[in-house]
Amino acid sequence: MTDKRYEEAMNRLKENNVRITPQRQIILKYMIETDEHPSVETIFHILEKTFPNLSMATVYNNLRLFKKLNLIIEMPSSDGGYRYDFFDHPHLHAACDQCNKIFDIDDPDFDKINEHFTELAKKTGFDPKVTNVEIHGICAECQAKAE
Repeated sequence: MTDKRYEEAMNRLKENNVRITPQRQIILKYMIETDEHPSVETIFHILEKTFPNLSMATVYNNLRLFKKLNLIIEMPSSDGGYRYDFFDHPHLHAACDQCNKIFDIDDPDFDKINEHFTELAKKTGFDPKVTNVEIHGICAECQAKAE
């Protein structure tokens, strides 16, 4: 599955005349493979171990490019920064307000919700590109720690 997602993402870059650099490839591959919703700093610290000439600015600039091309989504984090997720299909996010973890929630009915949001937005003349729905609360691990 990762290979198909990577290939489709690379095609989107090529369609938009984006130069394919080794840095872009490694950042994109990491974003596809991770189930975490990492920050720029997390991505940098993980990838610099295997790609020592990678800079924080390179990670940031590539994430900004991937966001512009709707390959990833950027989500505000309760710690004041941003977290990122590869975006190959609309899905829900559950964000823990205590530990800052973000979890994907796949719902087979989400397409219906997404269609509804799209219809509402279009009634106002808005042309939606990405739907990102976040649910905030306390994750099971943090609840168990509190008990």
